[in-house]
Order: sequence, then structure tokens, then C-alpha cells
Amino acid sequence: MSVFDKAKDKAEQLVGQAKEKVGQLTGNEELEAAGKRDQLSGEVKETAHDVRDKAADAVQDVKDKFQK
Repeated sequence: MSVFDKAKDKAEQLVGQAKEKVGQLTGNEELEAAGKRDQLSGEVKETAHDVRDKAADAVQDVKDKFQK
């Protein structure tokens, strides 16, 4: 995963946390729910990037074994 992608995913999670807290403090259930959605979205994207990177590493390992 690129550093940019990782930073974007983390930023989305942090924005979500802030929205959730502001929603809780103000009693705004819609903002709180939007914050939870943003956090979950960031986590899902981060996990997907991690899985993609691990798969790419596994493919490279297989390629390396056949080249020897």
C-alpha cells in the first residue's frame, strides 16, 4: 500500500471519530452515524489495501521461486 493510501485511510477514520464525538456532544444522531460510517469505511479500505499488498507479496515470492 502506498503511504498516500494509508494516510488517506487513517485520515478518513480520524474524521469519522471527530464527527462521531461532535454528534454525541450535540445530540446529532445523523452526524454521529456519519462518523461511524466514515470510520468503518476507512477501516475497510485499509484492510483491503493490506490484503492486496499481501497477495502481491505472495505472487512475487512464487515468481522468485520459479526464477531460481
